[in-house]
Amino acid sequence: MELENVNKVYLIGVGGIGMSGLALYFKNRGADVCGYDKTPTPLTDALQAGGIPVVFTDAESQIPNQFKISSNKILIIYTPAIPDEFGLLNYFRSGGFNLKKRSEVLGMISKGMFTIAVAGTHGKTTTSSIIAHLLKDSGYDCSAFLGGIATNYNSNFLLGNNNTIVVEADEYDRSFLTLYPDIAIITSMDADHLDIYGDASNLSESFKLFARQLKPDGKLITKKGLGFENARTYSASENSDIHAENIRVQGGKFWFDFKNKLTRIENIQLVLPGLHNIENAIAAIEVALILGISVKNIKTSLANFKGVKRRFEYIIKTEKRIYIDDYAHHPEELRACIKAVKALYPDKKLTTIFQPHLFSRTRDFANGFAEVLGMSDVLILLEIYPARELPIKGINSSMILKKILLNNKNLFSKTETINYIRRERPELLLTVGAGDIGTLVNPLKEILEHA
Repeated sequence: MELENVNKVYLIGVGGIGMSGLALYFKNRGADVCGYDKTPTPLTDALQAGGIPVVFTDAESQIPNQFKISSNKILIIYTPAIPDEFGLLNYFRSGGFNLKKRSEVLGMISKGMFTIAVAGTHGKTTTSSIIAHLLKDSGYDCSAFLGGIATNYNSNFLLGNNNTIVVEADEYDRSFLTLYPDIAIITSMDADHLDIYGDASNLSESFKLFARQLKPDGKLITKKGLGFENARTYSASENSDIHAENIRVQGGKFWFDFKNKLTRIENIQLVLPGLHNIENAIAAIEVALILGISVKNIKTSLANFKGVKRRFEYIIKTEKRIYIDDYAHHPEELRACIKAVKALYPDKKLTTIFQPHLFSRTRDFANGFAEVLGMSDVLILLEIYPARELPIKGINSSMILKKILLNNKNLFSKTETINYIRRERPELLLTVGAGDIGTLVNPLKEILEHA
């Protein structure tokens, strides 16, 4: 089907970060857009405020009448997280409607455009957001589908006036294989999504397939050590084609110099903390240089990049108390986050609240979680957020807790967590996880603001 003909779009799972971006895209094109999601969230609230109706009941009666007659002008988009037995999905399937996965639609949108695709098991949201900001803020411009809410724009979808698009290339369900980039960035390939891939070698093979989809004369930029041929490698801490030098912390911000084979940029300021974010910025700078953006504009734009919501987001930042919220849900993401907190606040006692995400990920990385969470001074574990999974016998948060070499560790409910924070009022608090831990942020903020 041709997207140009589509004037009605129904999204099953519209509240997902990738799906909501598509909803905004089609709404901006003038289509009639609506959708379903499991529960209300800030994302669904924002969609509804923007004129996109969202329902929360899996029932045919909830579908608007104009979406009940199959037509080549109606497109049904669904996320792979939706189970096959789902009622709305099967209604549209049995009715002969045009059904596409989110990734297929993203591939169709980017076809014919100059595509900058950022892939990786972690780091891709921040890297793609920095790239999009460099292009927008410098005046180069782009459209962008991001995996998080870019704080500068308060959106995960950016609409541009040129033929350039920045997309976050998702490895889940091999979704990124619908993309054919002009510039591809691969930030990491740590084992993850083993519920889909089975083992790390299958995951690695999918990334190699993604890299092979680069257009002729396209450019591949990868973190050093990933083993790709004909790639420009980057690193914050190792000598590579693209790297950082003179990294330092001044005034609560990270500063560094950028160097590739042709260019050196000194005294770059980055609000985002941590070596991992310097690496993300290095990859983004390389893209900007490839596109001909000036060094002056690169430095200015990086200095005013405000980050991505739930990526090292400061909830409270005063002399007396610091509260940071982060999306980290893989051991290596947690390691990078906790190391960044400790680098910025070495003299403060760190209290970490972590909600594991997925039973399978908890099973596969229990030892890794235990190691990195033990870097905290005080730890509160919540029970596992199941997301798309059914429980796995014997897999729970207690199995992580037992492995952690830390005296002050607890397994709490959300209510017990709130009561603990109200009682202890920690000076340095970190909440981390990809589930519904975000529902704790405002209650904890209110407690600590009045502490």
